[in-house]
Amino acid sequence: MGNGVKEGVVGLRDDAEPVLPAHVSSKSDHRQVLSSLLSGALAGALAKTAVAPLDRTKIIFQGKHCLSTYRFWSLWRGNSATMVRVVPYAAIQFSAHEEYKRLLGSYYGFRGEALPPWPRLLAGALAGTTAASLTYPLDLVRARMAVTPKEMYSNIFHVFIRISREEGLKTLYHGFVPTVLGVIPYAGLSFFTYETLKSLHREYSGRPQPYPFERMIFGACAGLIGQSASYPLDVVRRRMQTAGVTGHQRASIVRTMSTILREEGVVRGLYKGLSMNWLKGPIAVGISFTTFDLMQILLRHLQS
Repeated sequence: MGNGVKEGVVGLRDDAEPVLPAHVSSKSDHRQVLSSLLSGALAGALAKTAVAPLDRTKIIFQGKHCLSTYRFWSLWRGNSATMVRVVPYAAIQFSAHEEYKRLLGSYYGFRGEALPPWPRLLAGALAGTTAASLTYPLDLVRARMAVTPKEMYSNIFHVFIRISREEGLKTLYHGFVPTVLGVIPYAGLSFFTYETLKSLHREYSGRPQPYPFERMIFGACAGLIGQSASYPLDVVRRRMQTAGVTGHQRASIVRTMSTILREEGVVRGLYKGLSMNWLKGPIAVGISFTTFDLMQILLRHLQS
């Protein structure tokens, strides 16, 4: 599939913005946004479906629960909520990243070319922050469903209703600050690493497009670096999101982190479940980046 697609777009880099005549630029912009949204949604759905059991296990570890009390099939519980969150999150993140690349490229005078390092890092961080801000309540709902008995919440809407009624609407954004603080290095470093590896590959291999398996490797490296850098804040975020149903006292970021350090220590607390993340993260990010790129190339080929 990779070779067939590449032949139709020879000379067009997947991270470069084609220069179009003025009378078709507006229509092309709309198509690019729709293309990015569709590609991002599919990329997120495939990646999360592939690692759903590992993701569920990670949340259980972070929430200070005993894995032996959960049946195997329960590891897929909350996957519907995950899809409801991941599809719009990934669609917004990838689409926003493409838009931020264009805006920053135009601002720094790199229109139609790969961005230099700092704007490349900034584009990823802004894309992640945008997506997290717009979809955070869905992330909280998914975390609640993952760590509570099945009888407590029957579906996604039931979670929203019970939280709104029993804990207040503001609870839907509890843990939002550590989420954003974690997303900035995670998304920034992930996109930066992936784009940098593709740029280096193009420079040293002489090929305009990496093969699909090379994209998977680049994405895996990006996921490993990004998630390792942001993992402690991910633990704090999960603990804050699930505090209302796991017996932990709801508190601020600093107090939550202090409690984790005091009761569980650095390694067993802030890095609890990291080994699972090293397995899950590279797989998920590799699949998502590869799927997005190949979908973008395919859609450009079909449009041409």
